[in-house]
Amino acid sequence: MLKKFLIIFLILSGLLIIYFFVANWFFYHQIEISGLQIVDLKHKYIFNETAATSSGIVYAALGDSLTAGVGLADYEQSYPYLVAQKIAGQDTKVTHLNFSYPGYKTYDLIRDMLPEAVASQPDIITILIGINDVHNNDNRQKFRRNYEDILQQLSTKTNAKINVISLPLIGSKHSLWPGYRAYYYSKSLIFNDIIRELADKYQVNYIDLTNSTRQYSLTPGYYAVDGFHPADLGYQYWSQIIYDHLDK
Repeated sequence: MLKKFLIIFLILSGLLIIYFFVANWFFYHQIEISGLQIVDLKHKYIFNETAATSSGIVYAALGDSLTAGVGLADYEQSYPYLVAQKIAGQDTKVTHLNFSYPGYKTYDLIRDMLPEAVASQPDIITILIGINDVHNNDNRQKFRRNYEDILQQLSTKTNAKINVISLPLIGSKHSLWPGYRAYYYSKSLIFNDIIRELADKYQVNYIDLTNSTRQYSLTPGYYAVDGFHPADLGYQYWSQIIYDHLDK
């Protein structure tokens, strides 16, 4: 009886592993064949350049493809650009700097972007990083170390108002299969708990993009063609939520 149970258990475990492998392959295959492009080609954008304000405000956005505006035809529809535009209004000079790249995990951001972000001495910072840590199955201890390193450097080496953004629960039902979706959603929530804890520790502003966007996830036009990255409508929602809760 025990032997029969073990055989059934091994068969079911094998089938589950195969299912998750196929679901993971399908997810990344959909992103690959969608042909989405990087739209942030300048990395620096100035609003109200001739405004009478003295030095203006420097706003830096740090992150991965979600911050780089992947899923859009034009970076001007991305959430960082729209947030910078809202900060600028009609009469405030704002220099917006983008420090992001598709596929980046927390470690990549530290290695490639963080020194330059610190050197820019921004007044306002937003950080949206961790989706790729989740999908590449990094463990929570590694994520915590890296995220804390980011906050430690930014909080001690700049005088910026730092805003950390929670990981949104994204991915249409066509791109994330049942089970596979639940696993990554639950892991995203665990990582969000870490982000919130570190935000409290370093006394920086935490913006809950997760719960604020649940209601939009099934809205037509919310996703780009890959079913994962937001389209212009999704990024518009994000920009308003982020701006409304921004420490500025």
